[in-house]
Amino acid sequence: MKSISIVGLGYVGLSNAILLSQRNNVIAVDTDKHRIDLVNQKKSPIQDVEINSYLKDHNLNLTATADWKTAYQQSDIIVIATPTDYDEEKNYFNTSSVESVIQNILTVNRKALIVIKSTIPVGFVDKAREKFDTDNLIFSPEFLREGKALYDNLYPSRIIVGEKSERAREFASLLVEGALKKDVEVLLTNSNEAEAIKLFANTYLALRVSFFNELDTYAELKNLDARQIIDGISLDPRIGNYYNNPSFGYGGYCLPKDTKQLLANYKDVPNDIITAVVNSNNTRKKFIVDRILSVKPKTVGIYRLIMKHGSDNFRYSAIHSIISSLQKNGVKVVIYEPTLSLDIFNECPVEHNLIAFKKSSDLVLCNRMDDDLLDIVDKVYTRDLFNIN
Repeated sequence: MKSISIVGLGYVGLSNAILLSQRNNVIAVDTDKHRIDLVNQKKSPIQDVEINSYLKDHNLNLTATADWKTAYQQSDIIVIATPTDYDEEKNYFNTSSVESVIQNILTVNRKALIVIKSTIPVGFVDKAREKFDTDNLIFSPEFLREGKALYDNLYPSRIIVGEKSERAREFASLLVEGALKKDVEVLLTNSNEAEAIKLFANTYLALRVSFFNELDTYAELKNLDARQIIDGISLDPRIGNYYNNPSFGYGGYCLPKDTKQLLANYKDVPNDIITAVVNSNNTRKKFIVDRILSVKPKTVGIYRLIMKHGSDNFRYSAIHSIISSLQKNGVKVVIYEPTLSLDIFNECPVEHNLIAFKKSSDLVLCNRMDDDLLDIVDKVYTRDLFNIN
């Protein structure tokens, strides 16, 4: 049994904390008192069915605290799961939160193995080892879906650790022990390769989203049935019937920033596809706006800022760009988002009454169709063809 600290109580941090605390002593460290209190009360601060269930019904060796110094001193392993945002001006990930945690760890415990779960640029670990004068630093990428984070840790597609060493194998075994899936694929790689795997994997997913969105754009403009086309090509087992539901554009914590970061890594490398993946998302959102403007609505209702079912995150939702473009074109925008307590969001009124929201909107935008809108389906604009995420 290991003593482990997990830094950050977002999707990655909390799901890993729960996974590892089944068989180890885990302290979750965060600066948000509300999140800390909820976890200690066995309640989830984020929307995730499995996280809710495990906190409530399972015997976990898990506590949450803001006292990072005590937590780090007691730990054999410290997992960093703080957010890293893409900096548009610097054309690079802002890794300051990760670096700050590393610095704090080393002031109180230089023996602990530090495992980075945050997404980082290719080459970050090598540079950080030199900068902080430590070899106790490795990277292990995460491949989680919002709203299904713990499920994806319990049934992982693969476990990757960016070091070919016994300690890397031991850390991977801790993740395997907590999983319910049998025969989990474990891959130990070099550090830079692990960092690249994360960025390339998410960029491929963004490419797939972009492909089906551009197919849908073609079908809509040519008056074709996009669903029939997608059904037909998805029967090819090399393509597959998954991750093929058109949307307003890819969003979320990972895909927008990871695609841009990978493109930044291509600064001196010939490419066409990686650039196109980034540009395609902007093209798709512009197309959606043009379709809306073509019917000349006076008031457009935004049904949910979240972009898929089972998630409570809308920080990087594609709908933000669409709202901004509509506002610039003089269209009044009203928002219905039950998770928002605000009355104004991004200079748009927030309507908390669903019936009033429906009545006030000439056209309602909905990235993923919901039964709540079936009574006004004639004024709903969505590209959701399959009623799946």
